[in-house]
Amino acid sequence: MQWQEEAIILGVKRHGETSVIAEVMTPSRGRHLGLVRSGRSRSMQPVLQAGNRVDVLWRARLHDHLGEFRIEPLQLRAAQLMETATAVYGVQAMGALLRLLPERDPHPHLYQALDIILDNLHDPVDAGELFVRFELAVLNDLGFGLDLTECAATGLRTDLIYVSPKTGRAVCRTAGAPYAERMLSLPAFLSEGQSKAADPESLAAAFRLTAHFLNRHVYDPRGLNENAARDGFVQAALKALEGRAMPGKGAEGRGITSALDKAL
Repeated sequence: MQWQEEAIILGVKRHGETSVIAEVMTPSRGRHLGLVRSGRSRSMQPVLQAGNRVDVLWRARLHDHLGEFRIEPLQLRAAQLMETATAVYGVQAMGALLRLLPERDPHPHLYQALDIILDNLHDPVDAGELFVRFELAVLNDLGFGLDLTECAATGLRTDLIYVSPKTGRAVCRTAGAPYAERMLSLPAFLSEGQSKAADPESLAAAFRLTAHFLNRHVYDPRGLNENAARDGFVQAALKALEGRAMPGKGAEGRGITSALDKAL
């Protein structure tokens, strides 16, 4: 059996003296593992870096076997991903999120989103907004999607400033006011139709929002700890926003989130 398509490297593990087991994300095969012979060679090590986009040929005798990869480079962006803290932590954190999904389970929209975000992780100002949207998409694919489009109590689609920590549904200002201390904040940049870029306060609120539901529905039930790379990414993204000299258009203004939303 065999198949061939493009993929993004998520990571590798040493196997024997010269080989590695590579973990990749593909559009139609999902997260997939395969043996790369001579994967530790000088020619292959630069190719098998997390974040690189590659062409993968997989072969195995049976479908449920590990199989072997033959890998050719398509876009080597690992060097660029080493230039900023948000990129270094971000590529690791997104790989950890994808490992929450079943192996070989196709999620083509997540592949497209991953590809878009990796091209923009080097910009620390945009990275935080894009990463939060990726977390929301993974939650949705795990069956725990948030409904941020209308008020759970009134059905209104305006003035949504809260999220119920139990249901994951948006709540408008009026309906949520009596319970404000128990509510999670809904950052304006995540509201439907908003073009406002994130600031440090709203981005921190977004990270708290996704962390709450990841812990509640995924990490705690599985007995897992939150990936350490996420903490590093959160701190780096907030620091980058705090250090911005003056407000800019952000990812939304430059059309990046529009492309991401189309992918998702």
